[in-house]
Amino acid sequence: MNEIIRKRKSVRKYEMTSLDEASLEMVREQIKKVKPLYPNIGFSVETTNKTKGMFNIKAPHYLVFRSEDKEGAEENIGFIGQQLDLFLAESGLGTCWLGASKPEDRGVSALPSIICMSFGKPNEPLYRELSEFKRKTLADISEGIDERLEAARLAPSGMNMQAWFFVAENGKIHCYRKKQRLGFMNKMACVDMGIAICHIAEESEDFQFAKEVGITERKGYIYMGTVNGK
Repeated sequence: MNEIIRKRKSVRKYEMTSLDEASLEMVREQIKKVKPLYPNIGFSVETTNKTKGMFNIKAPHYLVFRSEDKEGAEENIGFIGQQLDLFLAESGLGTCWLGASKPEDRGVSALPSIICMSFGKPNEPLYRELSEFKRKTLADISEGIDERLEAARLAPSGMNMQAWFFVAENGKIHCYRKKQRLGFMNKMACVDMGIAICHIAEESEDFQFAKEVGITERKGYIYMGTVNGK
């Protein structure tokens, strides 16, 4: 498994000194390299120094994820953002998804913001031991056997709800998300779904994702799509 997936953590304490220009340019260049889950959905990722909202974290820098208002937008952003999360963690920088935060400024893009992510030099341990993860068991979140499911199990999610379920069969992984009572929580669960799918993609040699017809429904869950490829 990807070493960073096995040890990354959400960092909530940062050194407030801004990163040097070379480090920020490294981040901007990586943003250009991310691969969307849905190429037909327009998106942008911007850096800013200020965000606001419930449970906001004080950090020197933030990423602002914006998207067209289309079906699949939130999953797409989660998939894109987690690529950056893993890259930043591997580069020695701390990160934390901020589901209830918004940018204070309008930004360059006219697209609506979906979610933010703090980042900067950590002022607490950057990594953790695998034993320190507080996650549901594979039996709680999946059926069938596929080594990639462990990477999905370790994925971060809003309030650590892990509102997903995976069914592995015939080399495929069918992905479901748990229905939420509030619209906002449903959107965040979609972002979380994209994050978990990103972890599966990181462990795949030939990753493909699409919705299929005739997939078995699960009570209390919504079918999101199927991972194909090894």
